[in-house]
Amino acid sequence: MTADGAADGGGTTDGERRRLELEKKRERYVWLYLGYFLFGIHIVAFVMIYAVKHAK
Repeated sequence: MTADGAADGGGTTDGERRRLELEKKRERYVWLYLGYFLFGIHIVAFVMIYAVKHAK
């Protein structure tokens, strides 16, 4: 086994593994933000539809 951990079977170093974990974490946050954004747009649209239908 080398000092950089390259012979651990996977061929990835600790730095690469940390970078991949961080990338997965950031991707999860992007999907969460996208979901909240789209949900928010729908709420605004329903409120606007309600307001237009009930306007005098």
